Amino acid sequence: MFIETERSRFTGNAEPRFHPELRRAALLIPRFSLGRKSSGWLRRMRSRRPVPQPPALPDVAIRDEHIDGPDGNTIRVRIYSPASSAGPRPALLWIHGGGFIIGYPEINEDQNIELCRELGIVVAAVSYRLGPDNPFPAPLDDCHAALAWLHENAGTLGIDKARIAVGGASAGAGIAAGLALLAHDRGDLPIAFQLLVYPMLDDRTAMRTDVDGRWLRVWSAESNRFGWQSYLGCAPGSHEVSAYAAPARRADLRGLPPAWVGVGTCDLFLDEDIAYAIRLNDADVPCDLKIVEGAFHAFDLVAPKSRVVGEFRRSIAEALQANLRPERSGEDDSSDAVSASLEREYAALTN
Repeated sequence: MFIETERSRFTGNAEPRFHPELRRAALLIPRFSLGRKSSGWLRRMRSRRPVPQPPALPDVAIRDEHIDGPDGNTIRVRIYSPASSAGPRPALLWIHGGGFIIGYPEINEDQNIELCRELGIVVAAVSYRLGPDNPFPAPLDDCHAALAWLHENAGTLGIDKARIAVGGASAGAGIAAGLALLAHDRGDLPIAFQLLVYPMLDDRTAMRTDVDGRWLRVWSAESNRFGWQSYLGCAPGSHEVSAYAAPARRADLRGLPPAWVGVGTCDLFLDEDIAYAIRLNDADVPCDLKIVEGAFHAFDLVAPKSRVVGEFRRSIAEALQANLRPERSGEDDSSDAVSASLEREYAALTN
């Protein structure tokens, strides 16, 4: 396992502290939790606004496609393509975050444009149905339909079907991990790579009573309980929860696509994300784990111009390049000495 950390050393069991570049933002973020009323109000406000028009750029072509959904619904997919016609290219199906209850693809527009521009890949950002009105499996089914559409239209889109990755942030990353499980089990839609940005993987985290909320920002334990309840349509921790909904429940992770997992030490999902990355590696699935000390949930959206966010996004780009465009990758992730050193750092953090 390759563990990439933001600092060279950790301080053992010391209490979490915000990263110096994120401390001011963390102190200014209001403490709040999402529930039925607040999330419903946000969705209604969003639905009253027109879909943001794609920006006109000289090197990235952006357009919206509307595809057939699995239940007679229509799914909007925003496509980011390099303006040059060279191909076929790798592609990333991007699934936005929002705790299964809010969010939209353009939340990550700047990142998607940059990945398209820097790596020369096609990014397809899907607008899937949200809970609690559309619980599991509706969001996963929408994303599966978008993945199938990418495969079916690879020639028109200039995509190499052998190099399609799935990725997302927070709840979107949880859906991406569930989609990787579903596609693996069905054997119908090959996935080359999983990009899991502070993924929401385990409904049982909502049952924890030992969470120190002082260091949580953007996504609280209360929001997490409501988000999982909305997605599952039942209480988190219930026996009937599917591993396609909560991938951390999957016992056998063998045969899944390689993965990258990134999370901060002040994120509610830290423990479940570390555990999933370790289990992937134990199942012989290559998984790089980036732990950002002092980073809270969605810190890359809150402080996009900070150095620590720049490093985080660079790690994302390098992971995509190494797995989708290895011919353009100059890094060597196979150094045993570096991996052993980082393993020791992780052990110091968790002991």
